[in-house]
Amino acid sequence: MMISRRSFSRNLTLTICGSSIAIKSLAGQAARSADIVWYDVESWGVEGKGWQNTKRYYDRLPGKAEELVRQAVWDLSRHSAGMSVRFATDSKEIQVRYQLYSENLAMSHMPATGVSGVDLYAEDELGVERWVSVARPEEQSVEAELAKDLAPGERTYRLYLPLYNGVDNLEIGINAGASWTPIDPRREKPIVFYGTSIMHGACASRPGMSISSILSRRLKKPVINLGFSGNGRMEQEVGALLTELDPCLYAIDCLPNMNEQTVSERAAPLVRQLRLARQATPILLVEDRSFTNSAFFPRRQERHRTSRHALNESYQELLADGINNLYYLAGDKLLGFDGEGATDGSHPNDLGMVRYADAYEPAIRSILGKF
Repeated sequence: MMISRRSFSRNLTLTICGSSIAIKSLAGQAARSADIVWYDVESWGVEGKGWQNTKRYYDRLPGKAEELVRQAVWDLSRHSAGMSVRFATDSKEIQVRYQLYSENLAMSHMPATGVSGVDLYAEDELGVERWVSVARPEEQSVEAELAKDLAPGERTYRLYLPLYNGVDNLEIGINAGASWTPIDPRREKPIVFYGTSIMHGACASRPGMSISSILSRRLKKPVINLGFSGNGRMEQEVGALLTELDPCLYAIDCLPNMNEQTVSERAAPLVRQLRLARQATPILLVEDRSFTNSAFFPRRQERHRTSRHALNESYQELLADGINNLYYLAGDKLLGFDGEGATDGSHPNDLGMVRYADAYEPAIRSILGKF
């Protein structure tokens, strides 16, 4: 296993330019981490990555996509949404250090913990993955003590990567002498989610609270998150890339970025494109969520009505044409009915993410025959 000795630019800057206080801080930090052994995640790999031939290891689309998709889609594909890494250890302490791709650590409606943090889960005695800790980035070079004084015993951990930022490198640190087992990404067919900012992860407080991450834990299946904020538009170029994957299910959740006309023009062609390449793979078409404040805005109500009508018409047309293994999920209850499931009326908060997963889960279990 590769043990990395990589240094981060923040420490170098402090060493060169820092005052006596900064130098003292760095020395103290080195003393605290002297018994920490570091492992580079790239040496065993992340789960949730659909292509291996990426420009940066933690990109979501292959390098060739830069010339195929719109610039906005390409830029968003540099985010590590949906990726996670697993390992087992009995270490009493777990640290991380990683370099973020973008200096934009947070958004006005989404905290740095969700945008740029890494999120640690562990299996309990029943094998259920439960939250442990999350990093709180304050700059692009992150060094964080995720957990210390952990309960004795070896357990399996999962670390979720940032939702709205990319990662240039990532290392996990444990106590010297502790047990260490890197766990390879699962090889079974994943669920592929293609969607908008909502599927991308806005506005989860932590990466583990995104829709795809919640469903991955509940269903115990790998997932690939291809949510592209503001740019999930059922485009042919993205569809061509989707056909290169071999999932157990395609979930197409693009309506929040589309209107009646674009849904009518693109939904059926996208399904036909996928079906031509993957003749038996189930495809789930998902309606848009209802804005949590749509009762006060008639235009929003009308948008829901017309875009859903267009998607349902495409669905019925495809069924009539003999397209098999095609399914449909209504959108009216995705965020619940009490108006409390979103940060801004549109993007789910953590409650909204759980409600989305609650709606998705029975549909996916039914489709995949997992009762």
